Amino acid sequence: MYRQLSPIYTAQEVGGLVASIARSMEADYGQAARGGTQGPVLLIGALKGAHVFMADLVRAVQFDVEVDFVQTASYGRRDRPSTEVLITRDITSSIEGRDVVIVEGIVDRGHTAMALVDYLSSKGPGSLRFCSLLVRAGVEREVKVDYFGAVVGPGFVVGYGMDFKERFRGLDGIYTYKEEAT
Repeated sequence: MYRQLSPIYTAQEVGGLVASIARSMEADYGQAARGGTQGPVLLIGALKGAHVFMADLVRAVQFDVEVDFVQTASYGRRDRPSTEVLITRDITSSIEGRDVVIVEGIVDRGHTAMALVDYLSSKGPGSLRFCSLLVRAGVEREVKVDYFGAVVGPGFVVGYGMDFKERFRGLDGIYTYKEEAT
């Protein structure tokens, strides 16, 4: 088996993407989060792929946040996307009336993003926005990504928390991954 990692973004470039997203979020939430009536903005990270991005984003924003996590399953064989999305770990925070931002590593086909928006909307947040480090070009399903770092083309994306069959999460940069028979 032949494996190839092709770099898309270095660790330094990823840091720049995170900083840019943080500044955009501050434009919307900075003043409100410092003294708003709803309390700190709640960032809900989509596990497992967003955990590294979420940690860096929490440190990068200059306003008070709380964090929670949700986990979904949508890759039945881990290498082929499914349109069915299951919530396998729910949030523990009450989001009713609160400003909430869903944080994802990549919006690929948009199915998980839409499922999370639909699910969390049913819990009555005051506002609900979506943040993703990366957005796949030509996302099939209509999903509004309010904050994102970059648009990526085809190829399986790994590194910076994102994986292929649970591998490559620890890479500090972002890469496309190819696996071919030799």
